[in-house]
Amino acid sequence: MAKNSKYCKNVEHEAHCNLTRFQWQVLEQTAKIPFGETRSYKWVAEKIGRPKAFRAVGQALRRNPYPVIIPCHRVVKEDGTLGGYAGGPSDKKEELILKEQAILKKIKGIR
Repeated sequence: MAKNSKYCKNVEHEAHCNLTRFQWQVLEQTAKIPFGETRSYKWVAEKIGRPKAFRAVGQALRRNPYPVIIPCHRVVKEDGTLGGYAGGPSDKKEELILKEQAILKKIKGIR
């Protein structure tokens, strides 16, 4: 998170103070999801050591104060379908995921 502090100096401190430890863990783990990839709510819950807290993961992501920096749209249901998306309709979430995947394919094609 420190690398992004120059973009939200005042916001980061205020938002961090309003997050629970659990919410912060969810956001930190979500930030590690690679560009163009998705993970499940259950995966995030397992990674933070709370395997049964997948619904709480969804609630934490719903309250994400950094949606541009922390890619909560990369978290989907276990079966790969889209979950709730605080940024608008779920078709927008799918659009964001597909755009990332297309960009990633172009980048890999260049190499």
